[in-house]
Amino acid sequence: MSDELSRCSRCGEELAEGATTCLACGSPVPRRARSPSTAEPSPAANAAKGAAAVAPVGETVASGPEGDLVRRIARLQQWTETAQPLGIHLPSLPNWAEEMARSGEDPELWGEVVRGVERLSQKKVQAALEQWEEATKNRLARLEAYSVDGRLERDQIEDILHSARSGDLSLSLSTFQQVERVVTLKERHLDQAREELERLVSLLRDMQALGLPNPQDPAEISEDLERELRSGRLASLKQQLRALRSQAVGRLKVGLPTYVSQYGEFLVRERNDGVPVELEAAELARSAREFVRGRPEEALRRLRVLAQVHGGSTSRAGRARNAPPGGGGGATAVSRTT
Repeated sequence: MSDELSRCSRCGEELAEGATTCLACGSPVPRRARSPSTAEPSPAANAAKGAAAVAPVGETVASGPEGDLVRRIARLQQWTETAQPLGIHLPSLPNWAEEMARSGEDPELWGEVVRGVERLSQKKVQAALEQWEEATKNRLARLEAYSVDGRLERDQIEDILHSARSGDLSLSLSTFQQVERVVTLKERHLDQAREELERLVSLLRDMQALGLPNPQDPAEISEDLERELRSGRLASLKQQLRALRSQAVGRLKVGLPTYVSQYGEFLVRERNDGVPVELEAAELARSAREFVRGRPEEALRRLRVLAQVHGGSTSRAGRARNAPPGGGGGATAVSRTT
């Protein structure tokens, strides 16, 4: 073959003997540039190759170099999908190269190309898993601080890295996904318990600040619940939290309407004295609506902020007898700067 015909007419890259497409740019190779030893396949052979190219892995192409190559290309695609949770994108064959590889022409050449992609994928997955290992062990340490067992996951992490380093990415990535799901689920249960605990303690503290009947001291209940949380008994803790919240809401159903009514009467007296209280009255109404809608935490938060803002000045402390109920800002909390 002449030098002119052994190079691509488009990019000048050297062509492999018998190549039908330039590996560099994908341009078709003119018929005259092909090796004389490469006979034109018959229509029947072309049909068989077309069927092999599109056949599902493990069906039409079941054995031989071509079948092995097709299965490896499919495995590369699987690696790309299962590695996505790691936040990486694995190298892959361009579409035209994949079609050429699936066509069954020059399987040794394309086998080497696929092996190169496999090696690059292995290195990239291994590096990403090593970073994931460090982050996940920190996550497990946090869970273990709350008595959540993480021994099995730690062992599996070692297996994941071993499989990746030995080249078994399919096993490594499938085990990675399993461990990630389990650790995330444990974190979710812990975070939900923490959030419910803090919400309950905040509710009790707001009740105390507003002088409303309180089932238990917020500081004591916070310590008790924190000990329960750190012991890892999340199921019993959630039952406790539900019971305490139900008890607190029951007290609020009795005490809050009276508080809102008396605060409203106080605002009427303020308005009769010439003090603009439209914003405070609107916020008081919003707080009442939040409680009726089943959001007591939001209702008390608004009431506490209202009491703090409304009671920010002490310039009219002489009107302490008109203060709203429950220490809504204290004896001097109702005054505003004139």
